[in-house]
Amino acid sequence: MATSVELQARRVAAVPRGVGNVTQIFAKTAKNAEIWSEDGKRYIDFGAGIAVVNTGHQHPRLVAAIQEQLKAFSHVCFQVTPYENYVSLAERLNAIAPIPGPAKTMLASTGAEAVENAVKVARAFTGRSGIISFAGGFHGRTHMGMALTGKVVPYKKGFGPFPSDVYNVEFPNLYHGGSTEQSIRSLKSLFKHTADPSSIAAIIIEPVQGEGGFNVVPKDFMVALRKLCDDNGILLIADEIQTGFARTGKLFAMEHYGVKADVVTMAKGLAGGLPLSAIVGRADVMDASNPGGLGGTYAGNPIACAAAHAVLDVINEEKLCDRANAIGKIIMDRCASLQSNSNLNCIGDVRGLGAMCAVELVKDKASGEPAPELTAALLKAANERGLILLSCGTYGNVVRFLVPLTASDELVREGMDVFEAALTDAVARAA
Repeated sequence: MATSVELQARRVAAVPRGVGNVTQIFAKTAKNAEIWSEDGKRYIDFGAGIAVVNTGHQHPRLVAAIQEQLKAFSHVCFQVTPYENYVSLAERLNAIAPIPGPAKTMLASTGAEAVENAVKVARAFTGRSGIISFAGGFHGRTHMGMALTGKVVPYKKGFGPFPSDVYNVEFPNLYHGGSTEQSIRSLKSLFKHTADPSSIAAIIIEPVQGEGGFNVVPKDFMVALRKLCDDNGILLIADEIQTGFARTGKLFAMEHYGVKADVVTMAKGLAGGLPLSAIVGRADVMDASNPGGLGGTYAGNPIACAAAHAVLDVINEEKLCDRANAIGKIIMDRCASLQSNSNLNCIGDVRGLGAMCAVELVKDKASGEPAPELTAALLKAANERGLILLSCGTYGNVVRFLVPLTASDELVREGMDVFEAALTDAVARAA
C-alpha cells in the first residue's frame, strides 16, 4: 500500500502544479463526515468536498440510487435519446427554485458550465451583451468565469485576455467598511461613466460569496439590486453554486432575502458528489435560445440525475435545512466565544448563514490587518490533529466551515475542539 508521502511524490511528477491541493492527505475511504487516508488516519471533514457532500459521504440513499440507475444505463446523451430522470429532475428544480412564475431547467456538468450558460441565456433573451459582477466574487475557471471573478491570484493571473463587456463593481463588504450605499453608487457610476444600463444583460451575484470570504450580501442591498434590475430591464442571476441545497439553512440562500432571481445557477450539493449542475430560470428567458444552442455531451448524466433525486429526498426527509441551522449555531457560538478570548486577539470577524460559516483572521483586532500566514499555519495544525479545514478570502485569511449537514452534534463539537486547539497552537507559534 502506497503512503501519502509516496503518492504526493507521484502526484508532483504526474499532475500540473496549477492544480492546487489544500492538503497532502490522500483519501482512501469516507463515511458521512469522516475521511480515512491511505495511511489509515481518521479525519473529521469540515470541507465536504467544497460544499458538495451536504448529504455526507456515501449516504445510503445516494449509493442505492446510483447503483439502480447503473443497472439500466450510464450514458445515452439527453440530446440524442432523452430519459425520464432528467425531465423529472428539471420539474422538481422548477418547482423549488427561487424564480418568479413558470421556470425551466437546463442541466450541465459543472458550476462553470452553469455560469457560462446563464450568461448565454441572458444575452439571448435581452439582446444585450454586458454582464456585471462583484469584487471578491468567484464564478469559475473558464474564460467567462474568470472574467466575472473578482479575485486575480490565483484564478486570473496569466490567463488573459478575457471576454469583453464584463464589468466588476464594489461588493458591500461590511467588515471591510463597505456598505449598500457605496455599492449602489459604484453601479450608478458604472452606468454614468462606462456602460449604459441599456447595454447590460445581467448582474450576477453570490448571495454569500464563496472564495471571496463567505461575505453575506446585506438584505437591503439584494432588495435594491432587484429594483435596479427591474428598473433597467436587467436580469438578476443568483449564483447559488456553493450556497444551494440547504447549506445556508434554506434550500436556497435567496430565500433569506424575500426577492427572487431571474436565473439561478446550481451545482456542488445538487448531486452529492457526482458532477451535475443546473441553470434554472424564468421560462421565457430559458426559451430565448435556439434549439441546439444549449447542451453538452455529458450534460445531465443519468447517474448524476439519479443521485440528485436522492439528494432532494434526503434534504426533505432528514430536514437538513434545520440541521444546517443547528450545526451553524454550534460553530458560530464557539467562534464568537473564541473571538472574545483576549489571549487570541486574532479573530476579526465571525459571519455566515446557516452552516456556511467563517472566521476572518487578522494580526490583531485593532488593526484588522489580514493574517494569511496564521491562517495557513492553522490549517496545517488542524490537519496534524485530524481535521480538514479550508481557507478562502481575497487575502487568504478566512477559515470557512463546510460541515456535511448529516454530521452529528457530537462530531461537530469534536471538530470545533480540534479547531480551537489548532488555533491556539498556531497563535503560540506565531508569537
